[in-house]
Amino acid sequence: MEDKKAQNHKIVLAVIVVLLGIMTTLVAYSPTLYRVFCAVTGFGGTVNRSVAINDNPSEDKNMPVVDVYFDSNVAPGLDWEFKPEQRSVKVHIGEPKKVYYYAKNNTDHTIVARALYNVTPYKAAPYFFKIQCFCFTEEKLGPGEEAHMPLVFYVDKQFLKDAGVQDVTRITLSYTFVKQDDASAEDVKSARDLGQGSKKLDKSLSKTGADADFANDVRRM
Repeated sequence: MEDKKAQNHKIVLAVIVVLLGIMTTLVAYSPTLYRVFCAVTGFGGTVNRSVAINDNPSEDKNMPVVDVYFDSNVAPGLDWEFKPEQRSVKVHIGEPKKVYYYAKNNTDHTIVARALYNVTPYKAAPYFFKIQCFCFTEEKLGPGEEAHMPLVFYVDKQFLKDAGVQDVTRITLSYTFVKQDDASAEDVKSARDLGQGSKKLDKSLSKTGADADFANDVRRM
């Protein structure tokens, strides 16, 4: 009996190692495949792309409040400072909210990196909509360059109607930046300028009546 349990534990551990290996490889080499992997498996509560519309913002202030926390991580080998500019915010369900992340390249050379993100608890991920800001694309920062990255999000009102998530009062959005060690000179040239791109996005979001492209395609159970 004990031998069987030990064997089962080894199998589970092997599966976890394989999944982590697949996820890391896809993040490093193909963000598109990574998104497909997460959409099919539901791994990590990752939010993927689908257009959503917040059609009645005037009602938002009468909605219940949820706490949204922001987390940041830098993978080994990437000498960047990366953090949310606010640790948490309280938002009404359905209310669009803009916050910022900050990044700085601490080196004396240009670095290209990619960000991935997830939402926890996992069961809340299908209700969390956000603009596609700096995820799954190659981003670059020059020597000592900084970026203030805007993020607009909201929690879908269906969140209040589904019994499976009504006990959730706290949602965490987590980002991890991963260095692209194999970036060629052409990759560096074509990568999005994270600092200037963020400024441009923030300016467009600040325009009165500007539309934000919110996204989410995590399947609801």
